[in-house]
Amino acid sequence: MALVAGVDSSTQSCKVVVRDADTGALVREGRAGHPDGTEVHPDHWWSALQEAAAAAGGLDDVAAVAVGAQQHGMVALDASGAVVRPALLWNDTRSAPQAERLTKELGARTWADAVGLVPVASFTVTKLAWLAEHEPDAAARVAAVGLPHDWLTWKLRGAAGIESITTDRGDASGTGYFSAATGQYRRDLLLAALGHDALLPTVVSPAGSPGRGTVAGLGAGAVLGAGTGDNMAAALGVGARPGDVIVSIGTSGVVSAVAEVPAADETGTVAGFADATGRYLPLVCTLNAARVFDATARMLGVDLATLSDLALTAPAGCGGLVLVPYLEGERTPNRPDATGALHGLRLETTTPAHLARAAVEGLLCGLADGLDALAEQGAVIERVLLVGGGAKSEALRRIAPSVFGRPVLVPPPGEYVADGAARQAAWALIGGEAPPTWELAGTQTYEADAVPAVRERYAQVRELTAPRP
Repeated sequence: MALVAGVDSSTQSCKVVVRDADTGALVREGRAGHPDGTEVHPDHWWSALQEAAAAAGGLDDVAAVAVGAQQHGMVALDASGAVVRPALLWNDTRSAPQAERLTKELGARTWADAVGLVPVASFTVTKLAWLAEHEPDAAARVAAVGLPHDWLTWKLRGAAGIESITTDRGDASGTGYFSAATGQYRRDLLLAALGHDALLPTVVSPAGSPGRGTVAGLGAGAVLGAGTGDNMAAALGVGARPGDVIVSIGTSGVVSAVAEVPAADETGTVAGFADATGRYLPLVCTLNAARVFDATARMLGVDLATLSDLALTAPAGCGGLVLVPYLEGERTPNRPDATGALHGLRLETTTPAHLARAAVEGLLCGLADGLDALAEQGAVIERVLLVGGGAKSEALRRIAPSVFGRPVLVPPPGEYVADGAARQAAWALIGGEAPPTWELAGTQTYEADAVPAVRERYAQVRELTAPRP
């Protein structure tokens, strides 16, 4: 039985899973924490990977390893391979002015056509522009730029020269200087941000390998998979196929589709990413997701389980009560200064059950807007895969098909980023036209009997939150 390992180096922690290469059966796992903050020295990720691997019983017996990691983080290296400064993570917003400047200079349409993205503070290209503007001495020392998964894979290979750094098209497509549509870097955009050229990682094919591991305890001699970004790895981990949309409900809400065609949305609503299989992964992100449930439960003085039970006792549509859950502003639509809105209060709707259901329906309507945006970019949507901490809510599971208008599948809870990386490692080990098929046992399917006019009412109230000219 050949074993493979998958790594999830996320914002908060590092998770390692060891699975059977043929069946995907879990053999063992481990985890370790990452420091808080929106800038972190990459050495912390390396230490956490070693700790998580040790907690998983070591990786000396695995035949292949791959790394999935948080997207967009700026890992800047000098000519010797030393880290120039702590990495700026995806959730570091200091580069928002640079994002606005880059968009204004070239135009949103130009950016969307070039790389499938319109700059926002999350993307690597804006962080490089911030570095050039605020730390010019450090920027001048930058000889190579990578992403978290690129750097960790390079470290597993022994961190030779910077010319040996590799990436994959999925993670590269979130930088702002790589085109998912053409599979090529746009060095002119890198130059516009950093002010000078730099070495960029070689792009490895989805089933390819950059080499073998060299580090004792971390799969020395094991085949290394290409690795990828966390969203791409998660799609691989749940076995998403063309026609599937993955809706992940965590701190933020993420809606992504496995698509056959690239996206180029000049509004910036849809990020035109690539996936980890050679297809595309257009993605929409909302700010308000699981914490909407936390806030509503706090208002009602109940726990999350009770909130779910209450929601299921109220009628569909809540008698016209609508909650627009822009509790932290919103990213999709782009309304950073918006606040939440509760509309449609009548005597009969002033009950805890109505408010609980309005929270569930409002959260789902915001995500359904994301599904519409993906469809407008050419994604085919046949079914929805619901994952993340928020998917534990029984009310959310049962109401989602009515709001989305499609069947909803809920896989069992799991470490899907690490699982996707493990599946990618198995692909690099075994080869073939497609990644190995691993059965995902325990998936539940929810169907809608009827689709009430919830979204139409939500859209009316949503527009009340739009900024006035």
